Amino acid sequence: MVRVDGGGDGTSLVTVRNLGKTYRRGSEEIHVLQGLNLDVDPGDFVAFMGPSGSGKTTLLNLLGGLDVPTTGSIRVAGDEITSMSAGKLTAWRARHVGFVFQMFNLLPVLTAYQNVELPLLLTRLSRRERREHVETALAVVGLADRMHHYPRELSGGQEQRVAIARAVVTDPTFLLCDEPTGDLDRRSADEVLEMIAQLVSEYRKTVLLVTHDPRAAERAHVLLHLDKGVLVEAQRADLVR
Repeated sequence: MVRVDGGGDGTSLVTVRNLGKTYRRGSEEIHVLQGLNLDVDPGDFVAFMGPSGSGKTTLLNLLGGLDVPTTGSIRVAGDEITSMSAGKLTAWRARHVGFVFQMFNLLPVLTAYQNVELPLLLTRLSRRERREHVETALAVVGLADRMHHYPRELSGGQEQRVAIARAVVTDPTFLLCDEPTGDLDRRSADEVLEMIAQLVSEYRKTVLLVTHDPRAAERAHVLLHLDKGVLVEAQRADLVR
């Protein structure tokens, strides 16, 4: 269950309290996020929508430990990430967060297999264990037969599915998806969205997704709207089709 009123019962996977982010531009202060509260339970699929500049990507970056808030706290699976040192935050992020971006960010000189294996090279897994993880992740996204192909030999939708396999290969606590269908045609976008929905329904992954695409938001359990840095509305996505 997703809550935006700060009334969680302490069992949430993600707990955000009074979150604020302010940037300075010369003498001007720009309040990107202001006093956000959010509770997300394991297995939730949450979509964030809102106009450009409303703070959606900033919120995702804060939840993933890519940025630090100006005020407030973020707790994920019992870890208070806003008080971690940079080194601990890097280690936490590698273990707990899977990122999927609009740009696939695949290395063109590496095969699909090698791109998916990259996060595992920072672990203590043996070569055999890494291979098992990579083959499983590629099978989950339906690309077991493309593992030795280079990105240039794949369609855009296939490239994004490789990126999803890379995001889940470490079995992260949750996935953060920032406009994952933004560079795809409708058919490829629908395939990727179906894959993300399958990760939630079959593998019980927790997914937080930023999108401008109403059809992407429809897949989520809950749709939250950000407006000028404030969460102003929460609806089940299947009620706003």
